[in-house]
Amino acid sequence: MDGLNPRKVFSLLFIIAIAVVFTLSFGPGSSGFSGTGTATTAPGSVATVNGKEIPVRDFATQWARQMNFLRSQGSPIPESMARQFGMHNQVLDRLVNTELLAQAAERHGITASDDELRKLIHQNPDFHNKEGQFDMQRYSQVLRDFYRKTPPDFESELRRQLAAQKMVDVVRANAVVSDDEVRARFEKEGNQAKVVFARFLPTMYADKVPAPTAAQLAEWKKAHEKEIKDYFEANRFVYQQPERIRARQVLVKLAPDATAEQKAQAKARAEALRKEIDGGKDFATVARESSEDPGSKARGGDLGWVERGSWEPVLANVAFALKAGEVTQPVETKFGVHLVKVEEKQAAQDKKLEEVQDEIATTLFKQERAKEVARAEADKALAAVKGGKTLKELFPSEKEQPAILRFETETRPEAVETDSFTAEGEAVPHLGPAPALVKAAFAATGPQVLDQAFPVGEGFVVAQVVERQKPDAAGFDKRKEELRAQARQAKQIELTESFLKALKKNGTIVTNTEAIDSVVGAG
Repeated sequence: MDGLNPRKVFSLLFIIAIAVVFTLSFGPGSSGFSGTGTATTAPGSVATVNGKEIPVRDFATQWARQMNFLRSQGSPIPESMARQFGMHNQVLDRLVNTELLAQAAERHGITASDDELRKLIHQNPDFHNKEGQFDMQRYSQVLRDFYRKTPPDFESELRRQLAAQKMVDVVRANAVVSDDEVRARFEKEGNQAKVVFARFLPTMYADKVPAPTAAQLAEWKKAHEKEIKDYFEANRFVYQQPERIRARQVLVKLAPDATAEQKAQAKARAEALRKEIDGGKDFATVARESSEDPGSKARGGDLGWVERGSWEPVLANVAFALKAGEVTQPVETKFGVHLVKVEEKQAAQDKKLEEVQDEIATTLFKQERAKEVARAEADKALAAVKGGKTLKELFPSEKEQPAILRFETETRPEAVETDSFTAEGEAVPHLGPAPALVKAAFAATGPQVLDQAFPVGEGFVVAQVVERQKPDAAGFDKRKEELRAQARQAKQIELTESFLKALKKNGTIVTNTEAIDSVVGAG
């Protein structure tokens, strides 16, 4: 096969990741696989794909490469946080995808030749001497010391990866794009708009709305009984909470198969740490220095609010019996030996609708009035813009980025200029879904004020079209081949995704969470 090179094959997992992972894998805590069985897999493997095991060492190698790659990009993400983002699922998904493709290649009679395998090995710079030439002695040494594989095992695995890549190439070869599809892409990409908008949210005006008088509250309650009841049902968790504690912990980990001697050592270690705490050392400091819980260690052992039912009974019973400020004796669970400090306690509560309806009615009353104020302010701004003012003049941004990008609460309207966007979707950059606004923007023939305040989410939006671009038929021939290549690439990715989905749906994939945890730590 032409064009095979070490970077192409050794980056196969990353190629698949770019094309597939963010579509087919899922967020933190998910297995990321359809068709996943409930059976167990071998202790030495992280997954079994149609009976073929994926060894823990292969997952560990790819996980280390993922972490090293992130560090090389200037992103020193802690492994505990990487797990929270679901990166372990992405690594596992890449390995599973490769195995599924290799098996599919075998079924289709697709193999890598000896010449292709030899060429790839000889081109790999890992196996070159100082003169940049392939060196058999270095090849054997690198396999032994770095890859931890024998030449036959490494070559067999590499041959399967080559076959997997060939399978991808076969699937992608079926991506054919017609002239009509190319023109449709040109029409979509060439039809663009750019707007400036300002949002008017009820929360911006909440402090300007006074609480209702007794008479107003009574009248509002009578007229809005259903809304009050619906709010109570939707937020029942606020009014009906089990007993809970805000806690910190120090964990001395234990393996599931720990011996009695190992358990005794872990308990002795926990008792020594408790003596440090009893001697006046800050619990959070001890947790940061000595805890083996990757999820809470960096936060000084902070676990947040914990309900009794979320812990094993042996630990919950001890911790929930303490007063605020007290620390447990060492407690052993299947995770290890724990020391828990209770920071704060909340008794169970079970409030009835009758007890909180005045509180709910006041909240809803103020929300309704604040929304009316937001609408009035949006209408006022629209009139000013129609009168010749610009949104940027009326509502200048205090910072370079709008609040919606800074993850801050918006306290006042700010003018935000979007990037150019197309009519293909219903969302506006930096704003989100706003189908009516998108429709109005693309109905405009040039820069203009949109003639209404658009309801978006809980608030209202006033917008001006500042740029309007329509497809230029004369430019189609110039971009035709470029657009054809883009459309073909998009179709290739779509075909690869569909092919892998089908392989997963029809296959049996069993994951081993404990083996994954042994590499990346428990979440």
